[in-house]
Amino acid sequence: MKAKFITIEREYGSGGTKVARLLAERTGIPCYGQEILEGVSKKYDISVDRIQAYEESATNSFLYSIYMMTRAASGSSDMLSAEGHIYVAEQDIIRRFAADGSAIFLGHCAAEALKDHKGVVKVFIRCGSDEVKRQRIIKEYGISADSADSVRKKFDKKRSNYYYANTTKKWEDLRNYDVVLDSAVLGIDGCTDMLERPLK
Repeated sequence: MKAKFITIEREYGSGGTKVARLLAERTGIPCYGQEILEGVSKKYDISVDRIQAYEESATNSFLYSIYMMTRAASGSSDMLSAEGHIYVAEQDIIRRFAADGSAIFLGHCAAEALKDHKGVVKVFIRCGSDEVKRQRIIKEYGISADSADSVRKKFDKKRSNYYYANTTKKWEDLRNYDVVLDSAVLGIDGCTDMLERPLK
């Protein structure tokens, strides 16, 4: 099966964003990550910083997740919390981008938004080496050595909580993905090579 959409969830420090951008460069297929936030910001006149703050407020509570999903499924957007509005808006933007053709999506529960679409390959990029991950965070992300571990944990927790709050699935459960790549073993180019194959 030829893939039409690649959705990528990734550990902080795994280089997943670089993989996605390089894949887009090689294939000419657009990549959407920050662009999803910018699309929501433009459409709903809300700052990207505020959207990110709402994402950070998501909890990994099962009851909260059921509550949010029930409200979102009810079809009455007025019943949603601020966080719920952001999630629904992001899902809408993702589907709008997908309507334009093949695409690569970074985070934001894109696989959930595209669950009724054909040709979706769900990818998780991890970094099995803590030292490789730490050095990437320091050198490429400009984070101080003293803060690298705490920043990594903060971002991974945010991603995990947001994913669970809106899907009731565990972000780190590798059974949720079709492809799992280790950037410490394959490198950025190797991960990109692997993801190019289903797009050809």
